[in-house]
Amino acid sequence: MRTGLYPGTFDPVTHGHLDIFRRACSLVDRLVIGVAINRDKGPLFSLEERVAMVESTCGDIARDKGIEIVVHPFENLLIHCAQEVGANVIIRGLRAVSDFEYEFQMVGMNRAMNDDIETVFLMAEAQHQSIASKLVKEIARLGGDIEGFVPEDVAVAVRKKYA
Repeated sequence: MRTGLYPGTFDPVTHGHLDIFRRACSLVDRLVIGVAINRDKGPLFSLEERVAMVESTCGDIARDKGIEIVVHPFENLLIHCAQEVGANVIIRGLRAVSDFEYEFQMVGMNRAMNDDIETVFLMAEAQHQSIASKLVKEIARLGGDIEGFVPEDVAVAVRKKYA
């Protein structure tokens, strides 16, 4: 059984994340979405809120793809989380070349700690390449429309935070 781990902060989950969720399902038999606590980023949403958002957006994908999707919060090293959930592969989404530089370093460090776990990069679809959670939050904070970037229930939650 091939288990993939797609880690992220998902603060908030975007259409770009959902695109990677869907596409990752064709690569693995079981997908674990690791929601990082990542206190350094100062998330808008609590860990519990982010886990709930990811869970609410994954149900349809799991049914459509016929795959088990598990949402797993974590605060330890990514490679340790991968080992905990039995992942054979870490899935990372890329939007731009600048993403690759950071991810390239991360892969090297992870391989040094456990070379049995591969990393696969999925490029975001063209229509999602500009979407970043950070930008979604900034647009919402300044009163802009975020409907095209996040699922409707997520947009409601983001607007509530800035009300």
